[in-house]
Amino acid sequence: MSQPVAMHMSDGLINAPTSLIFGGVAVLGMATAMVGARRDLDDRTAPMAGLVAAFVFATQMLNFPILPGVSGHLLGGALAAMLVGPWVGALCVGIVLVVQALVFADGGLTALGANITNMALIGTAAGYLVALALRPLAARGRSGLFATAFVAAFCNTVIASLGFVLEFALGGDAAFSLGGVAGTMIGLHALIGIGEGVITALTVTAVAAVRPDLVHLLRGTATPLEVRA
Repeated sequence: MSQPVAMHMSDGLINAPTSLIFGGVAVLGMATAMVGARRDLDDRTAPMAGLVAAFVFATQMLNFPILPGVSGHLLGGALAAMLVGPWVGALCVGIVLVVQALVFADGGLTALGANITNMALIGTAAGYLVALALRPLAARGRSGLFATAFVAAFCNTVIASLGFVLEFALGGDAAFSLGGVAGTMIGLHALIGIGEGVITALTVTAVAAVRPDLVHLLRGTATPLEVRA
């Protein structure tokens, strides 16, 4: 029997009580993000948020192979948080997950709360906190921003996978070894994180090269209008 390794959880992967618990977590988290987003959204950031959501949606639809029979996709939390801030970023990823579940049947409806918790809340928060800790490096120039974005996206992916492990520990199929599931999830998402790190770093540095004022992470730094090579 193969182990469940998908970050995008489907119906039945965790039991109903666990789904309800994390559905509640997702609702509270998205509500909190909506309140926080009011401080960040303005005439400049609102269009950027739409572009970020569209980009995350498109890249999540594109899978890349990790191992035979196993593929991964961009989560987008760190990328969104670095460009439009953690609150708006969480909303962007959450909206993408809702649309994917309702329109494209990508991710189960009963698992939607868990998916939002993992990718929109845990992943975005982790990516942003790492990027924030490395912001002095990001402000030094393009190479520093690239490194910051890569590390933040890598951590976003791996830490988000730990949310899955927690949910599976609480309500997953007892036929599977929790240690085996955890090892598989963390190992595979470390590989996925490398791809996510490269895509995120390339995207963020490309935006910063043209409009550094639109990169949320760079606001308030010593060089907010210039990313030197």
